[in-house]
Amino acid sequence: MHTKLYSKIFLLSCATLAGLTMTGCGKKGQGMPQMGPAEVAVITAQPQRVTVTTELPGRTSAFLIAEVRPQVNGIVQKTLFTEGGKVKEGDLLYQIESSSYKAAYDNAIAALERSEASLPPIKLRTERYQALLAEKAVGQQEYDETFAAMKQVEADIKYWKTVVESARINLEHTKVTAPISGRTGKSNITTGALATAHQGIPFTTIQQIDPIYVDVLQSNAELLQLQNNLASGKMKNSQRTRVKLLLEDGTTYASKGTVQFSDISVNPDTGSVVLRILFPNPKHQLLPGMFVRAVLEEGTFEKAFLIPQQAVQRDPKGTPSVLTVNQSSLVEPKVVTIEKAIGNKWLVSAGIKAGDAIIMEGVQRAQPGSPVKAVPFTATPSVSMPTAR
Repeated sequence: MHTKLYSKIFLLSCATLAGLTMTGCGKKGQGMPQMGPAEVAVITAQPQRVTVTTELPGRTSAFLIAEVRPQVNGIVQKTLFTEGGKVKEGDLLYQIESSSYKAAYDNAIAALERSEASLPPIKLRTERYQALLAEKAVGQQEYDETFAAMKQVEADIKYWKTVVESARINLEHTKVTAPISGRTGKSNITTGALATAHQGIPFTTIQQIDPIYVDVLQSNAELLQLQNNLASGKMKNSQRTRVKLLLEDGTTYASKGTVQFSDISVNPDTGSVVLRILFPNPKHQLLPGMFVRAVLEEGTFEKAFLIPQQAVQRDPKGTPSVLTVNQSSLVEPKVVTIEKAIGNKWLVSAGIKAGDAIIMEGVQRAQPGSPVKAVPFTATPSVSMPTAR
């Protein structure tokens, strides 16, 4: 009895399987429903006016620097300034012992006066001899000797005048004054020390820091690219007249600077050139030697595109391109010209046009020439982490 029941169940199962097989064969060709075009998220390219800036590292340097050195030998009698303080041009800084120089000056004055006193008598005698010579009352030799003596006295007067001037200059140099206005550094010599004319170590250094220079380094490659963009007309020159300064702690300096000049030589070690920028510094907030960063306006692209970096691809040769969706809803690759990165975007100056639909998401499903369905790209908002309490 059980054997017959199992036989019926087996036959029923086979009949059911055969029916399903026949049904499947009868519907051959219908299969799974076909998938539609791949969906991609796109943004619409819109040209805009973009001002290109470059942030360059640099250091501050004094507008004027003067190393104060003695011009004469002698003992330093007085130091007449406060280290680190402000001085004006002509202020007395050091006094060198001057008695010997005063004596030399007085001696030269006396010698000059002696020569000047001997000139009138010899000059009158020469004039009388000249008149008597015409009447042949004196001989030619007497006249010539008198004339030569007068010329000798005149030469002595010129000589002693130069000696007086030299002695006066040496006497003035015993007073060491400030050659420029600015702030002094430390004094490298003390009262009672021996000063030597034109010595190697300066008495002190004066620096004028209002205004103040900022020397920054710019890559020669970037400079050449800038020149090419300006020459081709892709970029308009903004004259780079105003420069923003970022201090070492990240704060922005209150005043803007102006570019003074660009060095004519390229540093062979770094491949860069020096740009010198002048900043006002009335509060002396900037001190020589500070590390800063200058933000320069290089120029303006009137019709440029800012494309998110994730939309740009590069081939094995490094050529940048983007995938776009054309009016036939087909994927179309376009090679683009990238100028530089601005934030998380690329500045694109050529290769795309206004209204192009650039694929942002779904690049893996978008093959060139394949149909796709374009939907607007929506940036995923960043998720803020809860604050620990």
